[in-house]
Amino acid sequence: MEQQTEISTIGEFGLIDRLTKNLEKINISTVAGVGDDGAVVRYPDTDVIVSTDLLVEGVHFDLTYVPLKHLGYKAAVVNFSDIYAMNGTPRQITVGLAISSRFTVEHIEQLYSGIRLACEIYGVDLVGGDTTASRSGLVISVTCIGDAPKDKIVYRSGAKETDLICVSGDLGAAYMGLQLLEREKRVSNGDKDFIPKFEGKEYLIERQLKPEARRDIIKELAERNIVPTSMMDISDGLSSELLHICKASDTGCRVYEERLPIDYQTAVMAEEVNMNLVTAAMNGGEDYELLFTVPLHFNDEVSRIPGVKVIGYITKPEAGCALVTRDDTEIPLKAQGFNHMSKE
Repeated sequence: MEQQTEISTIGEFGLIDRLTKNLEKINISTVAGVGDDGAVVRYPDTDVIVSTDLLVEGVHFDLTYVPLKHLGYKAAVVNFSDIYAMNGTPRQITVGLAISSRFTVEHIEQLYSGIRLACEIYGVDLVGGDTTASRSGLVISVTCIGDAPKDKIVYRSGAKETDLICVSGDLGAAYMGLQLLEREKRVSNGDKDFIPKFEGKEYLIERQLKPEARRDIIKELAERNIVPTSMMDISDGLSSELLHICKASDTGCRVYEERLPIDYQTAVMAEEVNMNLVTAAMNGGEDYELLFTVPLHFNDEVSRIPGVKVIGYITKPEAGCALVTRDDTEIPLKAQGFNHMSKE
């Protein structure tokens, strides 16, 4: 077994030195990173985008089945996704950690190895952060700084009547991955030698534990000179995000059940756990796919982007927001995705 080092033996600054040694700057906007009281970034000709996500043990992740390296990777990537969702490019992140005494130096190095891998893959600089003690497990706070030309930033509030509603990838897979992990955790009953049954459902596990931000879609849109009228990433579920866009844009929407992109493994898992597949696709969170709207005349062009599907259209606000089923029944949308403040 690898030797474990108590954090108290090297202290906060010793830990920071070990986690951030040999960091090299990738972006010219990074003037100064780790080592001073604050990072310095410089954006002379573009607008700056800043996003922060907080992940709390027992609320957002369960270390029974989430490897620390995967957790670090995911913590970084979900922040990158927020920047891409505004049609920007992530450039720098800062990482704040609250760490309980059960974690060793080696544990936190595993977490940081995932963060650094994500930064390497997406071309982002890790420029600072903070560490402190926690009495209730692990808390991770990541702030991401990005940029975009002023005329290219996309907000939630720009959707217009007749705009097409588009999504990337497929929906519900991450949520089904979570159901699979939770099921195997219950079956294991705490047995450390238990071997979970993931055969044939590896895609679902990957979608839950190691999501990717859709910078490829942002690149495809840019190459086609398409600037969406509104955009979000799907973190809390499609229904919830659609309602956010429609509220911010003062519109309604129609989304078609038959057009929802769903992977085969998602469908199989939904059947196994006796869950309605459309419910999983509409309300399952953590897909981190892009939901965006474009003017109607972009229909042919946007439909040619690999992995993008048109699923509906924007309506007048008085028409409300609804899902149109296969038998043409309209079901009002409700935000039934993950509620961070739920008492359950």
